[in-house]
Amino acid sequence: MAVDYTVIVVYLAGMLAMGWWGMRRAKSKSEFLVAGRRLGPAMYSGTMAAIVLGGASTIGGVGLGYQYGLSGAWMVFAIGLGLLALSVFFSARIARLKVYTVSEMLDLRYGGRAGVISGVVMWAYTLMLAVTSTIAYATIFDVLFDMNRTLAIIIGGSIVVAYSTLGGMWSITLTDMVQFVVKTVGVLLLLLPIAVVKAGGFSEMKAKLPTEYFDPLGIGGETIFTYVLIYTFGMLIGQDIWQRVFTAGSDRTAKWGGTVAGTYCLVYALAGAVIGTAAKVLYPTLPSADTAFATIVKDELPVGVRGLVLAAALAAVMSTSSGALIACATVANNDIWAKLRGAVQRDGGVRDGEAHDEVKGNRLFILVMGVAVICTAIALNNVVEALTVAYNLLVGGLLVPILGGLLWKRGTVHGALASVVVGGLAVVGLMATYGILANEPVYYGLLSSLAAYVIVSLATPATDPAVLAAWRERLAGRGADAEAEPSAVVA
Repeated sequence: MAVDYTVIVVYLAGMLAMGWWGMRRAKSKSEFLVAGRRLGPAMYSGTMAAIVLGGASTIGGVGLGYQYGLSGAWMVFAIGLGLLALSVFFSARIARLKVYTVSEMLDLRYGGRAGVISGVVMWAYTLMLAVTSTIAYATIFDVLFDMNRTLAIIIGGSIVVAYSTLGGMWSITLTDMVQFVVKTVGVLLLLLPIAVVKAGGFSEMKAKLPTEYFDPLGIGGETIFTYVLIYTFGMLIGQDIWQRVFTAGSDRTAKWGGTVAGTYCLVYALAGAVIGTAAKVLYPTLPSADTAFATIVKDELPVGVRGLVLAAALAAVMSTSSGALIACATVANNDIWAKLRGAVQRDGGVRDGEAHDEVKGNRLFILVMGVAVICTAIALNNVVEALTVAYNLLVGGLLVPILGGLLWKRGTVHGALASVVVGGLAVVGLMATYGILANEPVYYGLLSSLAAYVIVSLATPATDPAVLAAWRERLAGRGADAEAEPSAVVA
């Protein structure tokens, strides 16, 4: 295992080095939080694919393939569909707003007063997303070093917190590009073909497994619908995803770079399901489907390759964890703390002499949120339940007011607030009644959120025409205070 250990240690050391490099680039709020809004197509596509394909997509995707066969691809497939929809229909408009958070967008659209409540919901979502990714370190480090769960979470989480705190989005962007390459090589180019060959090829897999393992809809229509509802729509509105859209150097980059990343996700989804199906042939009686990835890597891959593939799994976890962490800290600082203090900062609203303090403040919030994430991850055990709570709150509470603001001009701030509150409370109440993993909470929560939005919006005065006019100017890429950003685009 010495070679495998060396590969992992070199990889982790490289992540920290890139954090140090990013610290030298992040000299302003824009540079620290959104990489100066100047990523080119290559870096944008790679980093976007990296953040959406985390530990759940890699380890969980293989586990679903082990349990259901090819139809196990639907969870990650739904993520890819959401990213494609975001990129094609909304990303250009989102990028032109020149904001830092989803709640800032809601304030612009509705004329203020929607940000704090929506910020709390978004903060809870990003916190739980970061927690679920951090818990996954325990699985990977256990395979590598037979390490205690708590120690594994502390080590993995501390590395992510370190490079994220040092360089912000620049560090995360560079590390995500490396992680994207490592995942592509480790999972698609190495583990996928090796797993299929070890299982005897597709003909042998079909001979040894029930026919439903090769049915594209074998996982069940209701499950597929729920995946689409939660993950596809979740991709449209998550702060972690929007913050990457904000890094795009142009509308074209946001649209077409995201489309490439979404297409990559569809390929990755199928690869994970095939690897899981091969693992079912090789190990038909594993105690848990979630151990399929670690088992096939540990037992079937040669020395060196095994270290690279485990580095790929670590890369998947780290990319999502770091993206969720900076999103969580950005929301906590910009949408909750600053507004509670009555000191909301807008684009360009910071004088040159204050830029360093803004970076320092955001860096401090990443550090504090990172410690909170590590402590919460140590306390929790059930990753699936934590992730379900996060997405139920996000979709049930924020989907309607966000998409309504983009698509329906009659929506009002009162309708948006009612939608967030009613949808969020409905989701929480229904999870308590039906159970966290039930489908009913997100179904009925979303319907109640929609009803509240439409009814209250129609019952209250329309949004001030001046607010709507300013909103249209921002959507067109005009009217925003100019940020002092470099013009060069980083490929």
